[in-house]
Amino acid sequence: MHLERDVVLLITHSGDYFTIDRVAEAVSKRGAQPFRLDTDKFPIAIQIEANLSNFGNNHTLKYGENSLNTEQVQAVWMRRIWQPDLGKELAPQFQAACSKESLAVLDGFWDSLRTAKWVDDLQCISAAENKLRQLRIASEVGLIIPRTLVTNNPQEAREFFHQVNKKMITKLLRPLSYGMQASSFFMYTSVVKEEDLADAETLRYCPAVFQEQIPKQLELRAIYVNGKLFVGALDASEYATSTQDWRRGKKEALIWEPYQLPDKLIGCLGAFMVKFGLLFGAFDFIQTPSGEYVFLEINPTGEWGMLERDLDYPIAEAIADTLLLENS
Repeated sequence: MHLERDVVLLITHSGDYFTIDRVAEAVSKRGAQPFRLDTDKFPIAIQIEANLSNFGNNHTLKYGENSLNTEQVQAVWMRRIWQPDLGKELAPQFQAACSKESLAVLDGFWDSLRTAKWVDDLQCISAAENKLRQLRIASEVGLIIPRTLVTNNPQEAREFFHQVNKKMITKLLRPLSYGMQASSFFMYTSVVKEEDLADAETLRYCPAVFQEQIPKQLELRAIYVNGKLFVGALDASEYATSTQDWRRGKKEALIWEPYQLPDKLIGCLGAFMVKFGLLFGAFDFIQTPSGEYVFLEINPTGEWGMLERDLDYPIAEAIADTLLLENS
């Protein structure tokens, strides 16, 4: 397939659907050509070639019937970067080394796209994924954050539990691999009970994040796209009795409602995004029964398909505009 110069590279994985298709469609409507790159298919089904010398450098990629030179790429949407799928034929002792080498080659390929417009820059995304940095910046721009303790000291965790009147939750700083056989206690935001702390000695091997448990009226997901906000609300009373994390609930049972954030909070979100240099982000907030908004976290490549699907929000259109409009 012949591609023109106005290509928008969509970085994702082979299991992705809906959001990737909506953005590709929106890009096509604007006269550009979307090129879907399923990162888990490299290196088995995708070939990358980089030629570098004192006379210049050239990077090409072949995926199926399509080939791409990085000079053709106008913009890049960073949706997901997946671990390489090396198949079953490669001996297990070589899997880790080949996976690392493949990711290193991808890093070089991303560098060859440095003059394209990114949503978002990989270094900005990496910086924003640090949840402790998120909490610090959120506080600096005027957002309310939960009392938080990160520790590998079991006694500190027990003391914090009593400081927050035994209303405490735990969460991860980074998501675990989908391949790990871990309990839900470690996979999702979960309530901590006193008996859970009996095994707190394991913190010596892996620090954990503990926060005060915030009373919920609503859970809010706010999708920020280059100054535009698309907010969905969930009635927390519908599921809070069974879990602390709405992502654990049955997806079909979740009823998203449109929501408008107050102007002061919107201004704080804009300042937060400027601090991180981001154009896109998925914010999570709690609105308490007293009407207070408490910042939980931002995912710089977070999910938004359910809001476009259920609330008919034009999020894909906003992303395509940000990728392609010169003044965006």
